[in-house]
Amino acid sequence: MDATFNYYTSTTTSSSSSSSSPTTHFTKTSRRKVPRRRENLLIGKFFRRRIVRYLLLFILLFVSGMITFISPLFAMLYPNYPPGSIYRSHEVFQNLLEDILSDHSSDIQLSDVWRYKMKMKEHKPCLTPTTRQHLETSIADKYLIIEANGGLNQQRASICNAVAVAGLLNATLLIPRLNFHNVWRDASEFGDIYDEEHFISTLKKYVDVVRELPKELMEHYDFNISKIPNVRVPAWASARYYLEQVYPVFKDQRILRIAPFANRLASSLPFHIQYLRCLTNYEALKFSIPITTLAKSLVERMTVNSSGSGGKYVSVHLRFEEDMVAFSCCVYDGGKHEQLEMEQIRERGWGDKFKRKDYIIDPVRFRIDGRCPMTPLEVGMMLRGMGFSNTTPIYLAAGKIYEADKNIAPLKKMFPLLHTKDLLASIDELSSFQGYSSRLAALDYIVCLFSEVFVTTQGGNFPHFLMGHRKFKYGHAKTIIPDKRKLVVLLHNTTISWHTFKNEMQVMLEESDHKGVAIPKIKKLTRKNSIYAHPFPDCQCLQESRFSTEE
Repeated sequence: MDATFNYYTSTTTSSSSSSSSPTTHFTKTSRRKVPRRRENLLIGKFFRRRIVRYLLLFILLFVSGMITFISPLFAMLYPNYPPGSIYRSHEVFQNLLEDILSDHSSDIQLSDVWRYKMKMKEHKPCLTPTTRQHLETSIADKYLIIEANGGLNQQRASICNAVAVAGLLNATLLIPRLNFHNVWRDASEFGDIYDEEHFISTLKKYVDVVRELPKELMEHYDFNISKIPNVRVPAWASARYYLEQVYPVFKDQRILRIAPFANRLASSLPFHIQYLRCLTNYEALKFSIPITTLAKSLVERMTVNSSGSGGKYVSVHLRFEEDMVAFSCCVYDGGKHEQLEMEQIRERGWGDKFKRKDYIIDPVRFRIDGRCPMTPLEVGMMLRGMGFSNTTPIYLAAGKIYEADKNIAPLKKMFPLLHTKDLLASIDELSSFQGYSSRLAALDYIVCLFSEVFVTTQGGNFPHFLMGHRKFKYGHAKTIIPDKRKLVVLLHNTTISWHTFKNEMQVMLEESDHKGVAIPKIKKLTRKNSIYAHPFPDCQCLQESRFSTEE
């Protein structure tokens, strides 16, 4: 019984155990498997997102790396230069050459170039200074010595300023000394360039001018002017500065030497002192007889060679000498050879000036800003675009042109009647001028002064003085002043049409015509708007007195 009971008990227990066991096992399994699946799904999703992110990051890094690598390479192969930043004029010329040579549709006569007339504003009656400045009559004669430095026209400005200072301080002026410079390399003295007698006699009513200092004064300095103490005067010093700071020194030593004297006097001065500047520049400074004699012959020969245009001709002041090209630090079409050559010229002429850390050489910016000297090719294209025909006689005022054979050829192709002083004068006539840059520049100055049209291609004292002199003489500067910022942009475009270029040049000519008679409204005089470039209204009284004398 016990055995039976044990059996059934065991069977029941076993059955019960076996029947309940699967249910229990099923419940446990379902509770564990669901969270694991969710966890696996979440983990898979997380990793997939990270993989996508890493993949995107990798793609971005790869693309940016390719751009960083390819962009400089692409820029080197296909550079995108700002308009007007590089010299492409020679390419534009080749593209338009056929149109240039065949176009005669808008040729203008030299007698019809200038259409505007100057209208002088009414001003107070002229009171020409007739008396000298008297500061202290009890003081013995005082002598002013100045050294004029620079080229021909910078020296001219110094001489005019010296007369003004002598008048201001009631001093006797020693004939100005011309300083030798290693760039211009001209050892000429005052009398080699200007007529001394005419200079002294024209000014005698206002300022005494002497050729030598008194012996008793020179004895104190062993007859050596360089031993006379030099007074340093700041640039653009005012009349008040000279009266308050310089004059007391003058009283003590009776003799005053100022060197260098370039730009040592302000542009704005009292009327009677400004008048002395005008008188000196437009009357007293007459070129010496050897210069005027040859220059007159050159003008006559140009007039004869211009018979087809009524004796009228165009003069061009071309600043494309090698020293000017080097000094500008601009880049043209000469490549590596040009670059090395210009570096050598800069070092030879100016030492380490261009190698200093504070000196920034930026050819791209220089060209965009219109600071680069115009090439003969650019001058020719501009003039043809303005309507000057290929029969227009042109006088070229220039030194030795950089790579002349190559650079003059395009200009001569557009204007065959091209003349220079070397072509107009014989070797014998020029022999006494060779090696003297200021005397040669004086010849160019006179021939340009008498031209019907004067073309300036680069800033500087020469065109400024000449424009002012022409305006004083003719009442119109008769000067073409290129808008070089506009010009470089036009000549940068190798696809520009001749029609478009020509229209722009004719607008530029009209602007020059208007500027030729304009009297700028000047609030403050500076060297850019001085009486040397703009003689009116400051020199108007001198002009009126001159015309009344001629009549």
